[in-house]
Amino acid sequence: MLLRPLGVSGSGSRPDRPWPAATRAAHWPVAPPVPGSVPVRAGVRLAVDVGSVRVGVARSDPGGVLASPLTVLRSGPAAKDELAALAAGAMEVIVGLPTSLSGREGPAATGARSFAVDLAERLAPIPVRLVDERFTTTEAHDALRRGGKDSRARRQVVDAAAAAVLLQAALDAERATGRAPGQLVALTGGAPA
Repeated sequence: MLLRPLGVSGSGSRPDRPWPAATRAAHWPVAPPVPGSVPVRAGVRLAVDVGSVRVGVARSDPGGVLASPLTVLRSGPAAKDELAALAAGAMEVIVGLPTSLSGREGPAATGARSFAVDLAERLAPIPVRLVDERFTTTEAHDALRRGGKDSRARRQVVDAAAAAVLLQAALDAERATGRAPGQLVALTGGAPA
């Protein structure tokens, strides 16, 4: 999959400019629907790749067909405020759950779960889902390298590209199974987001 993420400003927290929808569509062609596949629920989704330094964000088109890198935010308390603003009008938000190859969860997964619960409480009633993100960063690095980005340039945008890989995998899984991907995050009070 070819990913051409947004340029990132010197601060590392905002894209230089968003790509127009027509440009994104030209760089991420959509394959025709597979016979027998189930249509996904309509609506814009966001995906979040949570890191200790940066938070990558991707967005889908309203038809739930194509995921595109959106922006990279600096990790910290302000990131959730910025995500809340970006999620306005979204039907759901997907947060990547980093697990080991064996499926075990470590400290990064614990952090992602905590982030997802905090985000779900902030965004309610917009649902937040945790989706396995194994290999998303590796796939994003590979795609960026094939696209000519050197390691220094990749570091600034890989999180948004990884979020796009995560979101596309979630959309494809929903199309294949007919079920919403991942695990719905429950609010602290016990009710789902």
